[in-house]
Amino acid sequence: MATMTQPAADPAPSRPWWKGAVIYQIYPRSFMDSNGDGVGDLPGITARLEHVASLGVDAIWISPFFKSPMKDFGYDVSDYCDVDPLFGTLADFDVLVARAHALGLRVLIDQVYSHTSDEHPWFAESRSSKHNDKADWYVWADAKPDGSPPSNWQSVFGGPAWTWDARRGQYYMHNFLSSQPQLNGHNPAVQDALLAVTRFWLDRGVDGYRIDALNFLMFDPELRDNPPAPPSDKQRTRPFDFQLQKHNMSHPDIPAFLARIRQVTDEYQAIFTVAEVGGNEAEAEMKAFTEGETHLNSAYGFNFLYADQLTPGLVCSALAQWPDEQGVGWPSWAFENHDAPRALSRWCAPEHRDAFARLKALLLMSLRGNAIIYYGEELGLTQVDIPFDQLHDPEAIANWPLTLSRDGARTPMPWQSQATCAGFGSTDPWLPVGAENFTRAVDVQDGDAASLLAFNRKAIALRAANPALRHGAVTACHANGPLLDLQREADGQAVRCLFNIGADPRPLAGVQGKVLLAANNATPDQLPPFGALILEN
Repeated sequence: MATMTQPAADPAPSRPWWKGAVIYQIYPRSFMDSNGDGVGDLPGITARLEHVASLGVDAIWISPFFKSPMKDFGYDVSDYCDVDPLFGTLADFDVLVARAHALGLRVLIDQVYSHTSDEHPWFAESRSSKHNDKADWYVWADAKPDGSPPSNWQSVFGGPAWTWDARRGQYYMHNFLSSQPQLNGHNPAVQDALLAVTRFWLDRGVDGYRIDALNFLMFDPELRDNPPAPPSDKQRTRPFDFQLQKHNMSHPDIPAFLARIRQVTDEYQAIFTVAEVGGNEAEAEMKAFTEGETHLNSAYGFNFLYADQLTPGLVCSALAQWPDEQGVGWPSWAFENHDAPRALSRWCAPEHRDAFARLKALLLMSLRGNAIIYYGEELGLTQVDIPFDQLHDPEAIANWPLTLSRDGARTPMPWQSQATCAGFGSTDPWLPVGAENFTRAVDVQDGDAASLLAFNRKAIALRAANPALRHGAVTACHANGPLLDLQREADGQAVRCLFNIGADPRPLAGVQGKVLLAANNATPDQLPPFGALILEN
């Protein structure tokens, strides 16, 4: 294996590079296709890293590219330590890491520790009998006397979280697809195997991990039924929504395993770990998973990803969960990702998207925590309406038409507005680009000082240059109707961040300070519709 290069040292070595970092998420199927087969790949990512570096971000996060039958598009892993041929080879990955480091970008990858594919060799051995070396590496249980599943647990994607397996004469558990059997995270041998996977990729030069569905890793060994969810005005589209997930996930032993992960990553120094945590108890679990200096570095919440509206109250309540206090972990924020509809399609009317996109970009750079940008977000991509006959997402197909349609947020990156399929690299990509997104292509915006892409570069540079924005404490957060007033301080610097999340102008009184960056013609006297202003006091 080639020797891995490393990115440049952090200019403030006393502070971890990742604290306040801006991270760019790449969904590999949709970023760039280097061989014309319709699917993006690792060489395609490598070829387009200069664009990512030009944004000024600190790191990239690459969604799964591991060997997989792709029933859940890489989140069903059949070999943790190899690249799926669809995406390339291990050698291609090594080239990607070396190129990223040469450009000053650190590389984060996904790790899926809660479940595997049913085609993983571990599961093949486990299901072969009740008495083998991996018999209890997954969650197996006998049927009830009437033949029904061991508990009432429901799958996130619909239907029971149990599937009968005639080979063992037992049910196996799966929180997601039936082809994604649940690993038994309580088993020390399973933990050891996962830690070996952690080391494998660290030895190849990765700089950190985003750990998928982490609070699903462990379950109640007594397999007690989940209680029903209380009445709610929120629409329920899946049986999963009718329960409180008390026993199929979120076991209190999970943080002890995270401490083992931290011991490994500390050996490699400067490694960043972030947990994906969703569910009804997300805030408490995020705190437990990041407590002190012996667990993960950060947690990735869902405060904004599924919100129907962006409001000042939502921002203040999210930030209030993460005070700048000893022992409290460090949050990571995203407005978009591969599992949620594009934010501009959720949060504003079509006629306001250009202005709203600038406000949104500046707001993300103003939040205390790490900022995660989803590929194409810097261009203002919107959700693409994918017809039923072109859907790939198993969740969308199963719950049609009441679905998030994750496919609509996973469409190809538009590089060239006039090229076939927007320069994605193939004439028949796995998903359509979307007519609107052609007009937002990189080549249209690059070099245009008035473009959203240029504004994103300015906002990211502003965060990097101002300690109050990058890692400062939140000293005040006020919500007044559509007006958000956020104040932050660090290293003797104080900044005030004002946002008008509304379509009517908002006059300002007594606002003083040096303007660092304004969006949509905002001034200290007035915030126009969707105006935003960052001032240094």
